Amino acid sequence: MKLLLSILPRPLLIRLSIFFLPIIKMLYRGNKFTDPIDGRSYRKFLPYGYKKLRPNALSPGTLSLERHRLLWLYLKRKTTFLKDKKKVLHIAPEQALYTKFKKIEFWNYITLDLHSPLADIKADITNLPFDNNIFDLIICNHVLEHIQDDIIAIKEIYRVLKKNGLAIMQIPIDIELIKTFENPEIKSNKEREELFGQYDHVRIYGKDFFERLRSVGFKTKKINYTEELSKEEIKKFSIIKGEIIPIGVK
Repeated sequence: MKLLLSILPRPLLIRLSIFFLPIIKMLYRGNKFTDPIDGRSYRKFLPYGYKKLRPNALSPGTLSLERHRLLWLYLKRKTTFLKDKKKVLHIAPEQALYTKFKKIEFWNYITLDLHSPLADIKADITNLPFDNNIFDLIICNHVLEHIQDDIIAIKEIYRVLKKNGLAIMQIPIDIELIKTFENPEIKSNKEREELFGQYDHVRIYGKDFFERLRSVGFKTKKINYTEELSKEEIKKFSIIKGEIIPIGVK
């Protein structure tokens, strides 16, 4: 079961979770790790990863990964977003966050994806079916590395945001890379896996990701909330130290 969950694609995990999560939560009960999203504690988290498994990455309770838990902590502790009246667009909604966001009574919460069963609207991020300037907050996590023309997608996110609106755009980023590595000529899944780390990724972002955001008009913020967490919290919540939350403000 543990190995199976670590390699299953996320859409399938969503469908299976309703059957297996109650059993998994019971089997992994303990107090070594805590998922801040639902507040439950476990003796361990599950391993997860595409080519290399990361130990204690996947929460048995919410199916959250390190980045989801980090974002939740940031939103809850450092912002008032979870208590504010906002119109929110969540692109490619992750189940761990979707379950919580859906219950926020102050939000007009809309989800969008081409295929996800969690999506209210089935649409392409490069052609969002919305008028200009309508969302206060857009959440788009680990999507842009899959999009061939990510600049068009970023422009669309910018377009549908209100003035002073905020977009959270987490991506896998190599902080050692000055310039993003990409090559549109690479088409095969095998080559993409070898060069980009995953068969459905089309680039590895470098530090210039923030230049891409600024090129369409965003003001940018690099949030390293892990700097404010203790070593004990980073271990307890199983978060990757130094992970950046990229934010664009219109």
